[in-house]
Amino acid sequence: MLAVFQTIDLALSIYTWIIIASAVFSWLYAFNVVNSNNRFVGTVGEFLYRATEPALRPIRRILPDLGGLDISPIVLLLIIFFIRSLMWNSIAPAVI
Repeated sequence: MLAVFQTIDLALSIYTWIIIASAVFSWLYAFNVVNSNNRFVGTVGEFLYRATEPALRPIRRILPDLGGLDISPIVLLLIIFFIRSLMWNSIAPAVI
């Protein structure tokens, strides 16, 4: 059972880094730091968008409009932190 919790924790950790990479990439793209005509840049951007948008879209619908500021990645990271803490501090000790 411990292996299941470790696998879930690893998946959440990897997804955390994908969310951070997506946020940084969006800033680089918005400020025209990366070449948007480059095929590799477009592929990386498309992957990050497709990987994070299904989780961020419901959060964006709930949050109020803050103009150009998008705090949905921060909210999602807090949710992931809560799930990981709940898993290791409440569920895992009861099951293992």
